[in-house]
Amino acid sequence: MAYAPHLPVETERLRLRSFTRGDVDAVFDYRRREDVARYLFDGPMSHESVAEALQARVGHDTLDGDGSKIFLAVEHKATHQLIGEVSLILRDAANRQGEIGYIFHPDHHGHGFATEAARALLEMGFAGAGLHRIYARCAAANTDSWKVMERLGMRREAHFREHIFVRGAWDEEFVYAVLESEWRAGAGR
Repeated sequence: MAYAPHLPVETERLRLRSFTRGDVDAVFDYRRREDVARYLFDGPMSHESVAEALQARVGHDTLDGDGSKIFLAVEHKATHQLIGEVSLILRDAANRQGEIGYIFHPDHHGHGFATEAARALLEMGFAGAGLHRIYARCAAANTDSWKVMERLGMRREAHFREHIFVRGAWDEEFVYAVLESEWRAGAGR
């Protein structure tokens, strides 16, 4: 199995495109923030660490085996401003399982951008890559994130209590998922 989306992918308000080296400052603007890092495994990032992470993401635009990833910058079409990032990861090719993720600048929370971008990722995963099941994970305390998952028609499948020790505290995690048949039947549309 190999899948590479035709980029950019456009939604009503957003353009999902490959990252470029020129995106470092825009990504640093939100990845340096404690309120963004609070629910991520890594803490606030330095400009240098963002540049390194971004360099590693450039060219990740094909699913071609377990662990392969598509990382996309999310740009607001009207302003051409980079407002976040999304990912689609092939977790298990044999069983056609994938995972989506999203991080958005807090200045752009509450406008439905994460839901709109994640909906495009689900369509890529099901229609493009032929996945059977796609899941997403978030910290249990990250209400905004799991509400996006619910708006997408995903169902909560797990609540892992104190499953990992992160930055001095035990973390709890929710796992949500949707099947391709549920997506086709109209989940989250």
